[in-house]
Amino acid sequence: MNTQELSLRRLLEFRNAWVAWLVFAVAVAVTFLLWQVSIKLVEDRTEARFRTQSLQLKSAIAERLLNYEQVLAGSAGLFAVAGDVSRDEWREYIDKVDINRYYPGIQGIGYVRRIGVRQMAEHISSVRAGGVHNYLVRPLGIGPYYYPMVYLEPGTERNRRALGYDAFSDPVHRRAMERARDDAVPTVTGKVVLVQEELGEDQASFLMYYPVYQGGKVPEIRAERRMMLAGFVFSAFRMNNLIDGIVGLISPFLDVRIYDAGVAERQNLMYGSNLGSLDNEFSFEMSQTISHGGREWLLQTRSTPAFDFLASDPRPPIVLGSGLVISVLLFLFVLALIRSRLMAQIGAGRYRAITEGAANVTLVMDRAGQALYASPSSLDILGFEPEQVQALNFEELVHGDDWPQLQKGFDDSVNTSGKQMPVMRVRIRDAEGRWRDMEGTFTDMLSVPGVEGVVLSLRDLTQLKAAQSELHRLAFYDPLTGLANRQLFRDRLNHVVSRSRRSGEPAALMFLDLDGFKRINDTLGHDSGDELLCQVAQWLTGCVREEDSVARLGGDEFVVLLSRIGGPDDAGKVAETILRSLCQRVRLNDHEVGITVSIGVTMIPHDSEDAGTLMKYADLAMYRAKELGRNTYQFFTPAMNIKAARRLLQQEELATALEGDRFVLHYQPKIDLASERVIGVEAFLRWHHPEKGLVSAQQFIGLAQETGLIVRLGEIALRQACIQVQALERAGFESLKMAVNLSVGQMTDSGFLDMIRKVITETGVSPERLELEMPAELLNEDPRMLRELLVSLHDLGVCLILDDFGTGSCSLVTLQQLPLDVIKIDHRFIRDIPYNVGATDVASAVIALARKLHLTVVAEGVETPQQLSFLKSHGCAQCQGNLFSYPLDEDALIGFLIRQYERPLIS
Repeated sequence: MNTQELSLRRLLEFRNAWVAWLVFAVAVAVTFLLWQVSIKLVEDRTEARFRTQSLQLKSAIAERLLNYEQVLAGSAGLFAVAGDVSRDEWREYIDKVDINRYYPGIQGIGYVRRIGVRQMAEHISSVRAGGVHNYLVRPLGIGPYYYPMVYLEPGTERNRRALGYDAFSDPVHRRAMERARDDAVPTVTGKVVLVQEELGEDQASFLMYYPVYQGGKVPEIRAERRMMLAGFVFSAFRMNNLIDGIVGLISPFLDVRIYDAGVAERQNLMYGSNLGSLDNEFSFEMSQTISHGGREWLLQTRSTPAFDFLASDPRPPIVLGSGLVISVLLFLFVLALIRSRLMAQIGAGRYRAITEGAANVTLVMDRAGQALYASPSSLDILGFEPEQVQALNFEELVHGDDWPQLQKGFDDSVNTSGKQMPVMRVRIRDAEGRWRDMEGTFTDMLSVPGVEGVVLSLRDLTQLKAAQSELHRLAFYDPLTGLANRQLFRDRLNHVVSRSRRSGEPAALMFLDLDGFKRINDTLGHDSGDELLCQVAQWLTGCVREEDSVARLGGDEFVVLLSRIGGPDDAGKVAETILRSLCQRVRLNDHEVGITVSIGVTMIPHDSEDAGTLMKYADLAMYRAKELGRNTYQFFTPAMNIKAARRLLQQEELATALEGDRFVLHYQPKIDLASERVIGVEAFLRWHHPEKGLVSAQQFIGLAQETGLIVRLGEIALRQACIQVQALERAGFESLKMAVNLSVGQMTDSGFLDMIRKVITETGVSPERLELEMPAELLNEDPRMLRELLVSLHDLGVCLILDDFGTGSCSLVTLQQLPLDVIKIDHRFIRDIPYNVGATDVASAVIALARKLHLTVVAEGVETPQQLSFLKSHGCAQCQGNLFSYPLDEDALIGFLIRQYERPLIS
């Protein structure tokens, strides 16, 4: 049969390709099953996200209402303490509460006073005398008591229109006020339209009332409460203003509706985000009840097309498409194997020959064992010419120990015609007298025409053994240092763990990481880094016994296995020996660098009897050593495992916050002491945490630096700051400078300078308006690299500030050589002024030193007039701190800047 006769049609016949068709059918079925599973997983995840956002929305609304209730309780407490409160006192108190900043959604906080019919004229006269000239009580009923709104702050034009309105005359207000009076609890009204609304602004609103009783105490009997009622403090809310911010922060892509009285009817609609589809179609819906102040609100959330689009996942179609492609490929692969098998069957009886290869020596011997033929490869492998082999005594070439089995194989092949004998290992002497390891097999072909002999095929194993040895070295040893690699070390660790488990004899595992190796590798190059790693490997090998193991896992990570040890004290002594040996300076590429190491130690089998767990524990202990200042060692404790899990969760939250753009900037003004005006602001990063609220940078910057997220985070902060500079310019504050804090991790990143240039170009900010604050620990970096970086930044035109001055080591020579413009005194020296003599001496010395070096001095953390007076008297140029202002958001900053131009900040 010719091979061309194996057509595609015959190959695809079921009797030939049934295995391929079976594999294809199974693969398609598995693909369809995985596709359905992926669709269900995506739907479940989307529904879980919807329910989470809905529950978070309810919690946020309830918490906001509780906060506002607490504000009213504080306002009522003002009457309990002061008895009667004047209009000016009320205005001053509400200004301090600062509802616009801290309690968004409140239109105003006011006071309703109970007035008797006989007191009406006197009441109107006193209010008008107090500055409300057109004050009237309206509408006038039949008494005997009226409840006009006497105070309402902030005193906007809109709020002043509500003064004098008798809310008790409205049934909705009356029910809430009576319940608050009788039960002495804060009460929420039903759906109303505020009196101060403009025409056409009749959006849904509500009021919260809190009773105030004469004498400041709540009577125990309801009848006494009605008699002793003095009035109500209340807050007015516009529903859209209250809820929009919460919805936008938590669930911006959900359709949210809130109904009064817990009934989903149009007349009860308090709030509607109107994000649903026109056809009122949605994938998920959830209804919840919010109970507060005697009212029940029905919170109804529905998914929207935008929410479904954002929650869509491409993985189900990818699973389907990939599965079908893999099914086809499997079908073709099996089909190719079937074709190969058929082709082999077709040609199996057609070809039979003795092949000669350059890697084999083929001998044909007669029935007596005399060589008749030797392949040309005998010259390359054994060094004999083919003609020489025929004349040689074959027994003299074979090692004496191997000759009997070779002779037996020859005899067995002669007695078994046409069958290949088992492979034998023999040693054969070459022409130079060296023994070569070979393997061979006999095949009796005495009856085959053209051969008529016994064929011995010998394969040279010398190169194979050398290759196997090299493969073994590559597979189990680090090619750079020659130490054991991860795989070999894991085998050794498993062996030690098993022995310790049986005998109870302790051992120790150490995980070592070089401190600052990345900096050396980046600044001096990988060749210098490799040279340092080889030197460290030699030092480590010299610190342990021959029976112990040293391995390199990769990068600058090493492990040491102390196979037998007395206990933790002995392990600590070895760790101290390693620290002493490695803590020295090395010359690399004409540079002298210092090297230290952090070591984590875990005990075997005390901490664990699992190799993987021991490696993890030693790694955790090593990171603890780094946290404690590096160049030290730490033993593993169970608390480290808990801390690592918590840290991993925090890292995931931080990464999610970065993806979700949950970071904002707050700004603290910087004051020039000569002009007593704001000359700039410093940007502080804040994290809008979904559960913790606004989180300061001190709580997450350390984690961002360790995980490498600080680079992305720093770029986001710089870009927002530059955009804010542009916004301040448009608002008329054209001379203010913006200070942005930088970390060592950011500034030593290879792309830092390009990032600065890119952000300045894209935002269009003037570099002269930008101030970069660098930590004092940056001075510990390579001086040449640091100077080149700061000179490049200085050439851009930005102002360079050395932050936390006085906390680290810094020489005067370094200060003179670097292009710095400003130094900032660390707040730890400022906070003890003037009570700590040491702090005042340091602060005055820093100011004097900076003036000698022609550098501007900024003091941070100024909180008391005494500190400010000391700094002014000693020539400090600029200050910032809570004495002048806390860090403000964008809107509050604009208001602060406007107010500071109206009056000086320093009296």
